[in-house]
Amino acid sequence: MSRKIFGPGGAAAVLLALVLIAAGCGSSNDNGSKGGTIALLLPENHTPRYEANDKPDFEAKVKDLCSDCKILYSNAEQDASKQQSQAEAALTQGAKVLVVDAVDAGSAGAIVKKAKAQKVPVVSYDRLITDSDVDYYISYENEKVGQLQGQSLIKGVKAQGKPQGPVVLLAGDPADNNAGQFKKGAQDALKSAGVKIAKSYDTPGWSADKAQTEMQQAITALGNSGFAGVLASNDDLGGAAIAAMKQAGIKPDSRPTTGQDATVAGLQRILVGDQYMTVWKPIKPEAGGAAQIAVALVKGDKVPDNLINQQLDNGTKKVPSVILTPQAIIRTSVKNVVNGGDAKASDICKGKYASACKSAGISQ
Repeated sequence: MSRKIFGPGGAAAVLLALVLIAAGCGSSNDNGSKGGTIALLLPENHTPRYEANDKPDFEAKVKDLCSDCKILYSNAEQDASKQQSQAEAALTQGAKVLVVDAVDAGSAGAIVKKAKAQKVPVVSYDRLITDSDVDYYISYENEKVGQLQGQSLIKGVKAQGKPQGPVVLLAGDPADNNAGQFKKGAQDALKSAGVKIAKSYDTPGWSADKAQTEMQQAITALGNSGFAGVLASNDDLGGAAIAAMKQAGIKPDSRPTTGQDATVAGLQRILVGDQYMTVWKPIKPEAGGAAQIAVALVKGDKVPDNLINQQLDNGTKKVPSVILTPQAIIRTSVKNVVNGGDAKASDICKGKYASACKSAGISQ
């Protein structure tokens, strides 16, 4: 085997090249992390939070932690089959971690199986994927969401002089694992206070149009005076119930109505008295926590122990989980959502809502 001898100049050149390579390795990622591709798969774009908050908050945190990381983003538009195709495409494009907010918690197990076959970890985001080998889960305490809604509605119907109700329950999509937990929490709270549920619906796809039809059916069956309030599982369903009540000549402020997600429309309704409350699940901690887990996984690092606070059974395993605490929002606390960055005063306080914002202490 021949041996190449470098002269003094050649040795210096090689040394310089090695120094430059080493410097390049450090400077290519100013936080010293290894890069990798992370896929973020969100379920739908009807609910404003996903495009307005979850996506940008997740992306910002990933970039903060790993400047060399690449993010592949997809939105399934409430189509479980489309989400599966998006996941497969992400794996083909080299994703090393999937962060999945499942359209359908049951059928999303196929996504997990496909990923695990390629040794790609899966983080179940916001909705727990059931009966599958997911690696981590991050969300809010879902039964607590329903409890907050139920407890608030109990106060609302008591204030109307109807402590036993009855009320109409507009629950969410039966294919969404979270919806069942919201519903259980609400039912438990109402039952403990002796509040009766006169009509109950599960709303496919969290569709506001379907919820408005459901509420119209409830009003037809019960009569305009046959119910005292509405337990709506999110702001879209709450808005639909309020629209149906207005259509029937019922003043919404006389029938306390709940919600969830602290949407701009929901907060506006709360400010003017049409909607009684919403549940706020601050998105930055959830999206940021998911980003922390995903970056650790893509770098091959250990997920921080102080991040994981529960082990939740998804039917297959105890999943290491990050479970956050939701907050009830009423008129006097709408400003907390604005201060928390999940809604802008400039969006909420337009036109007829300006004076309501001012009286609620929201400055533009």
